[in-house]
Amino acid sequence: MTTTESTDVYYDPYDVDIVTDPYPVYARLRDEAPIYYNERYDFWAISRHADVEKALNDWQTFSNRRSDILELMKSKFDMPPGVMMFQDPPMHTMLRGLMSRVFTPRRMAAIEDQIRQYCVRCLDPHVGSDGFDIIAELASMMPMRVIGMLLGIPEEQQIDVRDANDANLRTKPGRPMKVADADAIADGRIYADYVDWRAKNPSDDLMTALLNVEFEDENGVTRKLTRKEVLHYTQVVAGAGNETTGRLIGWLAKVLARTSRPAQADRRRPQLADAHGRRDPALRTDGPAHRPMGGTGLRDLRHHCVCRKRGAAAIRCRQP
Repeated sequence: MTTTESTDVYYDPYDVDIVTDPYPVYARLRDEAPIYYNERYDFWAISRHADVEKALNDWQTFSNRRSDILELMKSKFDMPPGVMMFQDPPMHTMLRGLMSRVFTPRRMAAIEDQIRQYCVRCLDPHVGSDGFDIIAELASMMPMRVIGMLLGIPEEQQIDVRDANDANLRTKPGRPMKVADADAIADGRIYADYVDWRAKNPSDDLMTALLNVEFEDENGVTRKLTRKEVLHYTQVVAGAGNETTGRLIGWLAKVLARTSRPAQADRRRPQLADAHGRRDPALRTDGPAHRPMGGTGLRDLRHHCVCRKRGAAAIRCRQP
């Protein structure tokens, strides 16, 4: 089996040229170095589908306790407790189950007409034009508008909230994200005043549901979320959801615009033919997130004739 030492393939998740079109490098990784080590940034990359799938299901080996973001995994900071993205089972299972109780299909269905109307207002002015920037005109705005509807965040505050979230995750081209304060990424401090106001002024929105839902915690105690936990949940929904969904809209537009006629795109990619089912196939075809994300090793592992030590960072490479 070929290992990193016997190939000249190079993968750098911060290299702008690689990130622009990473698939040729991914293909070489799968063929030449399925378990790849990057000495510069001190991480391992897993690239074959079967290996990635196994790693995703093996939280006893590949842990998210130090988050799934490479810069946080490599940082010296302690991860804030109670953040769903920074947990393994059984805590992650409990937090995810609680989220599913308040973030329901019924809530999304209740605002579907408002979302459609908003998209129409954004896109109709461009009908018949030579083209427009879908990120600026729709993708950068629509996710935050939807999250604002769900959480009850006033419309006039939504752009400020979006910009604050983006600033937390902003990186410079070709460089890793600087982690000065791990808490700031997930503590939801920008929502503190709003959460306090909503606690005194309940409504029929997701925020009110988060403030009042009762659950059994890891110690068997039935209780409500603490203020800090509500802030963490809000940050997960409004922060991570806003960025990834905005990218997905842009990527989906790119996939559908590769040919001048959607029917031609559908013939090239039959799985995109169903207009109501294009989201998930688009995620598999051209995923919007190629940032280095993975887990921290909790034990030594030998795979594909390569030894990886406990405590090492491992990331997962997407496949087209």
